[in-house]
Amino acid sequence: MAYELALKRAAALCSSQEQCSSHIREKLLTWKVSSDDAEQIINLLVKEKFLDEQRYATFYVRDKFRFNGWGKIKLRVMLKQKEIPSAIIEDALNQIDPELYKQTCMRLISDKSASLKETNQFKRKGKLFRFAAQRGFETDLIHQILSYL
Repeated sequence: MAYELALKRAAALCSSQEQCSSHIREKLLTWKVSSDDAEQIINLLVKEKFLDEQRYATFYVRDKFRFNGWGKIKLRVMLKQKEIPSAIIEDALNQIDPELYKQTCMRLISDKSASLKETNQFKRKGKLFRFAAQRGFETDLIHQILSYL
């Protein structure tokens, strides 16, 4: 694909939805753009503010926490897979309100508890613990919430 066309398509992608540079790099490679041209396009998109890793991480954390109920561990792992720098990840995670974070974990565990048929308390708490851990919540927070049940 020609440089100009690839630049226009990448810019269109970035303007329709927040993107990270690793995703755009993958797209450019699938479009058979040379690696030098791909880096030039990414640098230009960053310079023109089409791509912004900080903005992407902030929106990603906010949306995945709010709509998917993901905890900080899962969010951190997913952003690392997208090659977002650790400092940016931590900054985005620190923007989550601690009280809302705890309430979200409590709500998820409570909702899951209501749907469980298990009567053995030990097995029940094990299932609830695994559920919250798979969502990416920290073990100490899960233990703290489960101690109230």
